[in-house]
Parts: sequence; C-alpha cells; structure tokens
Amino acid sequence: MSNEASTSSSSANYYLLKAEPDSRIVKGKDVKFSVDDFEQIKTSPWEGVRNFEARNIMKEMKKGDKALFYHSNCKNPGIAAFAEVSKEAYPDYTAWDPAHPYYDVKTDQEKPKWFMVDLTFNSRAKHFVPLALLRYISTVSVSSSAEPDIVEEISYLRRKGVAAIKGT
Repeated sequence: MSNEASTSSSSANYYLLKAEPDSRIVKGKDVKFSVDDFEQIKTSPWEGVRNFEARNIMKEMKKGDKALFYHSNCKNPGIAAFAEVSKEAYPDYTAWDPAHPYYDVKTDQEKPKWFMVDLTFNSRAKHFVPLALLRYISTVSVSSSAEPDIVEEISYLRRKGVAAIKGT
C-alpha cells in the first residue's frame, strides 16, 4: 500500500475488507453483514473497526481505491464481491454510542480514536475466491515474464485480528 494513492484506476490501491456473513449477536444486536446485505444497500460506512492496525490502514484509503469484500468468521471465508472507497476516513461516531455493539468508553468526540470509510458495492465476484486459494497465491512468486496486468507486489498479512492483502 502506498501513501500516495491516486483516484485513477491505474494507480488505485487495493484493500481487503472483511465482514461477517453469518449472524453473531454483540450486546444484543446482530452484527451480520453479508454480500447480500451490501449489494442491497449499495453504500455503507465501514464502522466498528476496533483494531489499531486496521484503523491506520483505513486512514490511508483514498476515494476511488478498490476493495475486496471478504466473508470472515464463517464456514467458508473468502472474497465475495468488489467495492470502491466512496468517502475517505472520518471519525467513527459509533464508538461514542453506548447502545452500539462496538461502543468504546475510552474514546471521545474531541479526540477520536476510531475512524471509518464509506464503501460502495461494485459487483459480486463471478466466482467466490476461498481463503485457501488466497493463501496459495501468497506463496507463488510472479516472474517478470508473467502477464503484464498481474500485480507484482502483493503480500498476504496475517496477524491476530488483522487479515489483509497488500497490493499496488
């Protein structure tokens, strides 16, 4: 990921953003958000992220950057759709709402700790891309004689609570 992202499609950054397609109750509320939900509402704030590394990555996102919509914490995790950043990072006001599932008592409006971006649904993946295939791809090196439109600089990150693919 570059800090110098452009909104032109030839230099857009690509991000993997995960959501849970299956029902899960947090503080009495269902936090499920599937590709079906996303496709229906078209544009959604990506709120509730409470991981510092993921927050920092979201703060780097620029309008026009591309996103892979990833089903997480489910039986078959993987890429289900494609989206685009439609609004750059702004304070995640859900952190201040005691009724919200991801309320954070340690943050305040004067000095926000958490941020979100807005994503707009583009299309479903023609074929679901499972996590196993993504892991395999991360181990394959791309030669300079490969197809010219293949992203050469790509890495798969895996840390507790953060899963992302970086590519420029």
